[in-house]
Amino acid sequence: MKTITILGSTGSIGTQALEVIDGLDYRVLALAAGKNTARAEEQIRKYKPKYAAMADEAAAKELALKTADTDVKILSGSAGIKEISALSADIVLNAIVGVAGLIPTLTAIEAGSDIALANKETLVTGGDLVKKRAAEKGVKIYPVDSEHSAIFQCLQASSREDLNKIIITASGGPFLGKKLHQLKKVSKEKALRHPNWSMGAKITIDSATLMNKGLEVIEAVHLFDLPQSKVDVVVHPQSIIHSLVEWKDGAVLAQLGVPDMKIPIQYALTFPKRVNFVSEPLDLTKVSQMTFLPPDRETFGCLATCEQAINMGGLYPAAVNGANEEAVKLFLNDKIDFLDIAELSRQMLRESFEKTYTSAAEIFEADRKARKLVREMIK
Repeated sequence: MKTITILGSTGSIGTQALEVIDGLDYRVLALAAGKNTARAEEQIRKYKPKYAAMADEAAAKELALKTADTDVKILSGSAGIKEISALSADIVLNAIVGVAGLIPTLTAIEAGSDIALANKETLVTGGDLVKKRAAEKGVKIYPVDSEHSAIFQCLQASSREDLNKIIITASGGPFLGKKLHQLKKVSKEKALRHPNWSMGAKITIDSATLMNKGLEVIEAVHLFDLPQSKVDVVVHPQSIIHSLVEWKDGAVLAQLGVPDMKIPIQYALTFPKRVNFVSEPLDLTKVSQMTFLPPDRETFGCLATCEQAINMGGLYPAAVNGANEEAVKLFLNDKIDFLDIAELSRQMLRESFEKTYTSAAEIFEADRKARKLVREMIK
């Protein structure tokens, strides 16, 4: 029986990962969450981990009282999550939202645990550092994002030297087909209505701006050791094809499936094996059509911003990511308009950031600077 630590256990990916584990030979070593003590208590009582951590210290105290009759050790704050990440587990599934997921990933790598990565910001902000440390420790990183999982699966078919490019699919989000003038005053309620996926607020807004797809391009560059020019994006509104790989002989392989995150989660946990899974199968006879469109980089400028950031290298991806996180928070709090998110993120490309870095401290400093610049720009 393998051991697993789940970071972000009460969120969408974390809860689905635990459902997947119900059908696998895994023991939960530790769980980490944010503030949801009710769900965390349910998980502790069902999966009986040795450790649990809550990012919010008040929530940790509440959870400790609720679970006083169990043997679980409750930790709190970022230090508590780091302590849990340092435990020796066969695999650590990181589903923490945002740049906060970087240190737990690095900590788990230092402990020698393999990583099931659902926190794209780990590679977006610190890809060079994370890959270097993973190689030094012999740690494997398995993608959990549906798009990167699809590419990972397709790449098993042939030698990497035969690869021409990868093609990441995008649903287009709730505003597919809209132009800039139509998005000036869209509400956060409309932006949060994703047509295909049920996700948290931040990633749903990122999908609406296409920032999520831009971050996935940066992540793919690091995951698959490719230049940005070899990472293409195509809009596929039905979300049936999750991504594709093109080989040098012109053959294109695609991974298809219903929009169900449990499928890539399970593959990350069972690779290289495939195991039975109780999920709705894909019935192609019920798929009326599959359409494909080029992304509108003018209307949804976040995609182009990310592509430029990874080409500029160094701390620019971290800065763009930090600016976006701050801008999304401001949008959800009704402080800025929807289109401001893209403009505030794009502004980071005009600022001065280092082209190389060697430490997590430098990444967090770039993140702090970017957030500060965003706040100053809206005053």
